[in-house]
Amino acid sequence: MFNDLLQQHARTIFHHALTAVDPRPSTRNAITNLNISTPAIYAVAIGKAAVSMARGLDDALGDKLTFGVIASTSLHLVRRWQNSIGGHPLPNEASLAAAQAAFGLLDEANEEHATVIFLISGGGSAIMEWPISDDISIEDLRAANQTLISCGASISEINSVRRAFSAVKGGALARRALNAQLFTLIVSDTNPGDEASVASGPTLNPPKDPPNAIDVVQQYNLDSVLPASVMKAVHRAQTSSSVSGSHVVLLDNRSAQYAAAQKARELGFTCATLDHISEQPIQEGCDLLLASTANVNEPFCAISGGEFSCPVRGDGRGGRNLETALRCAINLDNRNSHLVVLSAGTDGIDGNSPAAGAIADETTLQRARNLNLDAAQYLGRSDSYTFFEQLNDLIITGPTGTNVRDLRIVLKSVTN
Repeated sequence: MFNDLLQQHARTIFHHALTAVDPRPSTRNAITNLNISTPAIYAVAIGKAAVSMARGLDDALGDKLTFGVIASTSLHLVRRWQNSIGGHPLPNEASLAAAQAAFGLLDEANEEHATVIFLISGGGSAIMEWPISDDISIEDLRAANQTLISCGASISEINSVRRAFSAVKGGALARRALNAQLFTLIVSDTNPGDEASVASGPTLNPPKDPPNAIDVVQQYNLDSVLPASVMKAVHRAQTSSSVSGSHVVLLDNRSAQYAAAQKARELGFTCATLDHISEQPIQEGCDLLLASTANVNEPFCAISGGEFSCPVRGDGRGGRNLETALRCAINLDNRNSHLVVLSAGTDGIDGNSPAAGAIADETTLQRARNLNLDAAQYLGRSDSYTFFEQLNDLIITGPTGTNVRDLRIVLKSVTN
């Protein structure tokens, strides 16, 4: 690891933000404020933050919880919960099993007119899934999701297509228990006001005026790429009935940005949050990030969040955060000013790599050349993880138990 105080500050700011978006205490506090009016209480927890949220629910309810189904990337081995480790980023057989378990729970809760508490977080689109028709196989589901997440479409565009071939998404899960009292608690990995897109919105009505699924397919030339069974469902997609119940967003990307800014100011930086840098094409986003520090002559921190669109071009390892750091490193090569860029996913995993992201500065490329590493080649084959692994500049957290999108931190020092 390159030993530099500015890089250490960037890592400190990022880890402080992660601590601030721990779903367990937020869920615990929210549960105590719910007006639950039935003796039987069921729960369905879905997504990368599902285990942390389930622990918060257990803290608040204890034995008052009748039964729960949890679908996540790790296990919550507590009685009253049925566990599934669903696939991510692609659904697997456990994802289907989780949906069937949830269907059974919801059918029972519906018959009893019970309360159902949904704990929803990002990643749930793959972790729990069931096709809308029997002719869509698990192989078709996996192929469709792989195509969608690698085509460069935005999350709202991807979710519009996902809803068309899913029996879980777009409120479909909640429609199985219309006689129950329904509450949804959300750890959001989408834009403010777009909580219906978290995990493709299994318990909420779709967003108003969403992208049309067939338009998205045509825009990204996916007609001949998506499985025929999925395309059949896309062509047949219809508007569904509305969903009742209430929902609350517990944590989102703004929560992480606020905490990061607070820590940056404690460390002596003037700080700005860049709300306009969120979902740009990745090179445009990187250019905007670096431009945000121009003409600044004091210790400065720029913070942005969201998810840059980042098409996959090769068979390497990495994701949009690692590629953001690599593109910024290329742009920063041999600059006179000292600038650090950290880009990482709050879930702890970036793309198909085990890293959350990486950190770069104006010395990154020279240190790479000293190891005979060609940054352009790694960029060309979408292999940014391998590049930063050899420099020991990865951000490694492991699964964090939360998921509020990416966090990008740019620090500028006025002295080297």
